[in-house]
Amino acid sequence: METKESMATTSNHLALDLGAESGRGLLGRFDGRRLALDEIHRFPNGPAKLLDTLYWDLPRLFEEIKTALRKTAARGDTIDSLGVDTWGVDFGLVGRGNTLLGCPVHYRDGRTNGMLEKAFARISRERIYEITGLQFLPFNTAYQLLAMVEAQSPLLDVAETLLMMPDLIHWLLTGQRKGERTDASTTQLLDPRSGTWSSELCQALGISSAMLPELVEPGTILGGLLPVVSDETGLSPSVKAIAPATHDTASAVAAVPALMGASSGMPDWCYLSSGTWSLLGVEVPRPIITPETMRSNFTNEGGVAGTTRLLKNIMGLWIVQECRRTWARAGREFSYEELTARAEVARPFAALIQPDDPSFLAPGDMPSRLAAFFARTGQKHPEDEGTLVRSCLESLALRYRWGVERLESILGAPIKTIHVVGGGVRNTLLCQFTADACGRPVHAGPVEATAIGNILMQAMGLGRLGSIAELRSVVAHSFPVTIYEPRDSQAWADAAGRFAQLPA
Repeated sequence: METKESMATTSNHLALDLGAESGRGLLGRFDGRRLALDEIHRFPNGPAKLLDTLYWDLPRLFEEIKTALRKTAARGDTIDSLGVDTWGVDFGLVGRGNTLLGCPVHYRDGRTNGMLEKAFARISRERIYEITGLQFLPFNTAYQLLAMVEAQSPLLDVAETLLMMPDLIHWLLTGQRKGERTDASTTQLLDPRSGTWSSELCQALGISSAMLPELVEPGTILGGLLPVVSDETGLSPSVKAIAPATHDTASAVAAVPALMGASSGMPDWCYLSSGTWSLLGVEVPRPIITPETMRSNFTNEGGVAGTTRLLKNIMGLWIVQECRRTWARAGREFSYEELTARAEVARPFAALIQPDDPSFLAPGDMPSRLAAFFARTGQKHPEDEGTLVRSCLESLALRYRWGVERLESILGAPIKTIHVVGGGVRNTLLCQFTADACGRPVHAGPVEATAIGNILMQAMGLGRLGSIAELRSVVAHSFPVTIYEPRDSQAWADAAGRFAQLPA
């Protein structure tokens, strides 16, 4: 399929993608039909603790971003655009005179403990969901802000603009204070039907709506680089900063190499953005806000081209990652490849966990928390690291099965295929477990879906692509997909019965 301006010369776009464990700058070369990626710079990411608070280490991260820009400039290529994506919910505040009001707080900080209950005392849970259609997670932006309101934070007295993390970095690059819609949709302050901030929610929670930014759509050109950024990095000030889908999952979903399946406009496939978090959902033309979606705590977040991502947040590979960090602190170093290899030969279904148990959310000694969960649920603790990791991966796959079944119930239509994208694609054992548990083929790839979606939305912003269908055609032509067929259905059905007995 020929894409718009497919005969044009190659354009170069830089994706600045900040994930939970690492950030990176990836250069995309787009010739109108295919995209090639080149990693320019990779750097660690993680919260910094000062006193009792977890923060984003923003000064260091911005220096790393500028290093990525310097390395890009040093290559001598003409760069047409750049764009930033991060995870959702976190934000920074900007005051008078373009003053950054402190480092942004990290969502895993404990300041939101108890804030859901305080919010429901001000406005009912049902009304919040009716307005926003967003899942209730204690770290949503609304409850981070409520924690500041309750603490009478002086920052709120002088804040002019709230900027979500990718918007904040775009501001540091361009001076523009704009909010991109997909990331704004994670705040639980946005009405997804109207696409505007909810004054009712802001008033009820004591949040000033005046500091919420003007919203723009994915693919919007924000402007050129600030002179200080250009001088420090060597990139031309004419390089355009473009807001991609700045929420990383929205960019990843844009890069799913799939087509709409049903004539109703509803998909016959679902996506699983797999990494530190697992985001399982479908792309729909409009929000679905019903008693059933509220009971199952499904969320309606913004997608590209006016779509809605109806999805469920699942804890993801965070549990294994935190186990690995805990073992490393005790002097037992394992690579992810080694842990997966041990899990593959371990005893199946030795024990099961509920991945979304609140005890697993915060950083810390994850093996001890898992041991407490097994004791609480009357299960024998797995005998070694491989069996423990296998239990976590099997439990994740069973949670995906639950999610797919809920999606089918909500849509009233079958889900035939699961598209897995993101870093979790590398975990071939989890991909096979997902196919086995869900009884559906898994199409795994691309790994770099977030950066790919970021880059191709920049290309769309510059007019080189005309539609999401064209974008996905480019992905399909450019990156391989591995297919996992389901097997061992009875063993997984038996395990699903055990999983259903665990506390929700």
